[in-house]
Amino acid sequence: MIVVTGATGQLGRLVVEGLLETTPAGQIVAAVRNPEKAADLAARGVQVREADYDRPETLKQAFAAGDRVLLISSDTVGIRLPQHKVVVDAAAEAGVALLAYTGVLHSDTTPLALAAEHKGTEEHIRASGIPFSFLRNGWYVENYVSTITQAAEQGTIAGASGEGRVSTATREEYARAAVAVLTGENQENTVYELAGDVAWTKAELAAEVAAVTGKPVAYQDLPRDEYERVLAGAGLPGPVAAMFADIELDIAGGALAGTTGDLSRLIGRPTTPLRDTVTEVLARA
Repeated sequence: MIVVTGATGQLGRLVVEGLLETTPAGQIVAAVRNPEKAADLAARGVQVREADYDRPETLKQAFAAGDRVLLISSDTVGIRLPQHKVVVDAAAEAGVALLAYTGVLHSDTTPLALAAEHKGTEEHIRASGIPFSFLRNGWYVENYVSTITQAAEQGTIAGASGEGRVSTATREEYARAAVAVLTGENQENTVYELAGDVAWTKAELAAEVAAVTGKPVAYQDLPRDEYERVLAGAGLPGPVAAMFADIELDIAGGALAGTTGDLSRLIGRPTTPLRDTVTEVLARA
């Protein structure tokens, strides 16, 4: 069986859809917090098992010996590590054949504050003795959808990343990489640094929006604290605004600029160009 945790989330659903293209539905398990939300998958023949990261007792039946499991990282920053540990422990007790985990780019060396929980999870997986595959996902281009639409409307993009580059890819591309690992051969104890083929700056993003809209768009580089105030003024909660402002500085330092080619090799094609993403986002706006 191939088990996908968090299968009703944005990434999880894309992984399940990708698996269904080549894998019989009866060999796919959607491990989810709320089985009712996976009713549509069950109707298509996918097995549904309850698996709540906050209720360890539900995890005992979530995995079975020989399963190939994708552990999609929790979105509750700050308590992810203990959540992940109980999943890993349950998978080890069950005797799964492979545990793939979605972390963050260069999780073992990056200065990104949010990487600490990913690094801790990877260490716990290694210590468990389970054959593993670490899918260290870079930045999702979907993180910039609102930035793109606002730039088209207002003619500016604000930030604090200077000339720092970020290598984005689509959520669907990261999902396809996970599918390739879950269905592929010789994936035991592998590490993939997953990112888009081309790294870009926010000034280049502004230029792409200008090219698509035919209107001038400028990048406004701000001091970190001023950018945090801009984010807070836009409605982001204080801690979230601070986190994204810090990430801008990490981007300036190159933390999200990796272009190893691992992602395009796994999915068998180049990653989506930035121009294509901008065009699609504005067509939907």
